Amino acid sequence: MTISADELLTTTRSVRKRLDLTRPVPLELVRECLEIALQAPTGGNSQGWHWVVVTDADKRAAIGDYYQRSWRRYYESGGSARRLFEDDPVRAATQQRVSDSAGHLAEHMGEVPVLVIGCISVPGLPQGNQAGLWGSLLPAAWSYMLAARSRGLGTAWTSLHLAYESEIAELLGIPGDVRQGVLIPTAYYTGETFGPAKRQPLDEVLHVDHW
Repeated sequence: MTISADELLTTTRSVRKRLDLTRPVPLELVRECLEIALQAPTGGNSQGWHWVVVTDADKRAAIGDYYQRSWRRYYESGGSARRLFEDDPVRAATQQRVSDSAGHLAEHMGEVPVLVIGCISVPGLPQGNQAGLWGSLLPAAWSYMLAARSRGLGTAWTSLHLAYESEIAELLGIPGDVRQGVLIPTAYYTGETFGPAKRQPLDEVLHVDHW
């Protein structure tokens, strides 16, 4: 797939309903994407990340069960995506579509061919602002998603599994001093490619020299 940097950055979408649950994803392709992800920046060049790639059907199903449980609790809460911007009919409709697709993914998470969990080594979570910690993992996770997109793979950024982080850590043998930061379902996608999403105008969120 030949794609410009601007197109790659503006068309890498969260793919949920269009993940192909029947087509195997070669592990070598996932490795290629992770090799690119390892070029991302980390604080002090610490490179404390770890990547757990789950292809085993039983383990994927177990993670999917935990994820679905977490989704149900989130969906029923007042903070779920469908409750945002209820006073704006246009944005409310978009949020409902997001919620519907997220619900679909929750139902099928355990069927996605590859689940990638991005983790980071840390003795204990720091107090206060944790941007320095997660900033040494999350850019690499986004790089993985961009690399996957350029290879015809769909992904989605998810973190609802973290409600069951300890259970999933036990399932996968993740050490106690390694924390999970993101779960990225990975599969080929169905249908045509993707376009840029509608976003807020830049001038509504841009502050130059002063808020």
